Amino acid sequence: MTPTTLAEEFVRQTEAFAARTRELGLSGIDRYYWYHTIDLGGGLVTPGLYDYRQTLGDFHFPADMRGMKVLDVGSATGFFAFEFERRGARVISAELPSLRDLDRFPGQDVENSLRKIERMIFPDGLKLEGLRRGDEERELYKCLLDGPFQFCRERLGSKVERCYSTIYDLSPEKLGETDFDLIFVGDVLVHTLYPLRALAALAPLCRGSLVLAQMLPEGPQEPPAMVYVGGDDPAEDHISWWLPNKSCLTELFLKLGFVQVEETGWHSGLLRPGGHPFRRIILTARKQMP
Repeated sequence: MTPTTLAEEFVRQTEAFAARTRELGLSGIDRYYWYHTIDLGGGLVTPGLYDYRQTLGDFHFPADMRGMKVLDVGSATGFFAFEFERRGARVISAELPSLRDLDRFPGQDVENSLRKIERMIFPDGLKLEGLRRGDEERELYKCLLDGPFQFCRERLGSKVERCYSTIYDLSPEKLGETDFDLIFVGDVLVHTLYPLRALAALAPLCRGSLVLAQMLPEGPQEPPAMVYVGGDDPAEDHISWWLPNKSCLTELFLKLGFVQVEETGWHSGLLRPGGHPFRRIILTARKQMP
């Protein structure tokens, strides 16, 4: 699909979603930001930036996940969490407690990050500066993360549990669980200033496999290296800083107690609506040999 036809298809899906929500009498969701395309049934399909429905097989998740405990880290709208549940798993979806808990480069201002997020959610130029008094950050958080997830959870009749925590603070005490059979981490490490610390928090929670899907830096994947991608402007970045290469990620996993790290595939597609291509490696780190 070309970028032009992709944009047209995205517009059609957005219009169809809006029309269907009106028919159903659903209100208060017109400002939500949909990371994922999710089919909620009854002709209601969220107009997500990422539509994984046709490429889900690239991840090689078990078709039958009955009896499994799964942790979905950085769940956003919840596509993967709901898919794991549909396959029979008991699922905990982990997401940030607030937008103020996003990692920020030392010296960066919280308000600067919030303004960048505003521009992302409200590209029509909606001015929210006058509301910037305490609860406004919570409104942004609701539009970006929690509102879309809770809306989908309710429409699907889902029992996916939500845990509010940074990746660094995930623990058995917070989750009420340990020994997860599967931990899924998609496009999260790039938004951490301390990727080793993030993986170190997840490693003791996993008894089975940890599946990581993210971009790799261009160029050689040996020797182990971590590429800085945050730019040199003290005030601006894309809330992204580090891209470990494949051999670096492999060695980190082995250091943290995983016994096998395997490239199980690649996931590629076009980011909607602009049609920007993306390609991400899928690594599976296992605590036991298969």
